[in-house]
Amino acid sequence: MSADLPRGLVRSRRTRVLALALTFAVLLLVALASIAIGARAISPGTVLDAFTHYDRTLDEHLIVRTLRVPRTLVGLLVGLALGMAGTLFQGVTRNPLADPGILGVNAGASLAVVMAIYLLGVGSLLGYVWFGFLGAAVASVAVYLLGALGRGGATPIKLALAGSAVAAFLSALSSAILVIDAATLNQYRFWAVGSVAGRDGTIAAQVAPFVVVGAVLALVTGRMLNTLALGDDVAQGLGQRVGLIRVYSGLVAVLLVGAAVAAAGPISFLGLVVPHLARMIAGTDYRWILAFAALIGPILLLGCDVLGRIAARPGEIQVGIVVAVIGGPFFIALVRRRRLVEL
Repeated sequence: MSADLPRGLVRSRRTRVLALALTFAVLLLVALASIAIGARAISPGTVLDAFTHYDRTLDEHLIVRTLRVPRTLVGLLVGLALGMAGTLFQGVTRNPLADPGILGVNAGASLAVVMAIYLLGVGSLLGYVWFGFLGAAVASVAVYLLGALGRGGATPIKLALAGSAVAAFLSALSSAILVIDAATLNQYRFWAVGSVAGRDGTIAAQVAPFVVVGAVLALVTGRMLNTLALGDDVAQGLGQRVGLIRVYSGLVAVLLVGAAVAAAGPISFLGLVVPHLARMIAGTDYRWILAFAALIGPILLLGCDVLGRIAARPGEIQVGIVVAVIGGPFFIALVRRRRLVEL
C-alpha cells in the first residue's frame, strides 16, 4: 500500500466513533423514510402507532407491518451484505475496481435461478433464495479452483481473470436458456432486475442468519486485510498466511453476496461504490472501513428504493435500476475527484 494513501476525513479514534454514530443515525432516518414513503404516504406518527398500538382494521397499520417493514428489513440486510462484501473483494484482490461480480457470484446465482425455473418450475421468491445461494457458492468455488491453477496459486490477477471468464460463460448459459423459453424469461426478469419489493418477512428471516454471521466474520478480517494491503511479501514476512487469508475472506464475501443476491437479485454498483465512500471517511484501516461499509450500504440501498417510489408514484422503479442509474455517474465523479488508490 503506497505511502501517500489518503487518511480519510476523520483520523482520530474519537472522531471515527462519532462519525460512525452519525452514520448510524442517518441509517435510522432512511429506514423510517422507507417505512413512511410509498404509493400511499404515511406520517411518522402513524408509523409509530403501527408498532405501539397495532390495529388490524387500519389500512395504514397493515401496510406498515406487513409490507413496508419486511421490505425495509430486506433492504437493510442486502445493503449491509453488499457493502461489506465489496470491501472484502477490494481488500483481497487489492483492486479498487473490484465488486461482488468479480468472483462470478451474480452470474452463478442468476444461472441457478434460471435453471430452477426452467427445469423444476420454481416460481416463488422463496424458492429463488436457496437456488440463488447455491449458484453463488458453486460459481465462487469454481472461480477459485480455476484461479489456483498454475504457478503462484490464486493470485489477485488470476482470480479476477478467472472470475471474468466464469461470469461470461455462466451468463451465456443463462441467456441461452432464456432465449429458448419465453415462460422462464417472464418469471426470471422480475428477479433479475434487482428489487426488494414484494419481499416478505419469511425471506428476511431466511437470509438474516447468513448476513449476520457473514458480517461478524467479515469484521474479524480487518487486521488481516490491513496486513495484506502491505503486499504479499511483507505480509508473509510478518508471519501471515496470505493464501489462507484470501480463502477465508473470499468465503465470507461469498456468504454475504450469496445471501444478498438470492434475496434481492443482482444489484450492481453498490459493492463497488460503498467501499470507496467508507474509505473516504475512515481512511485505510479496514477495521473501520468494514464498519462504515456496513452502514453506508443499507443507507444507499434504502435511499435509492425510496427515490424509486417517489419518481414513479403511484408506481415505482425497482431499486436495482435506480442504483445503476445513480451509481454509474456517481462513481465516475468519485474517480474524477479522488485518485483511485492502489490497494
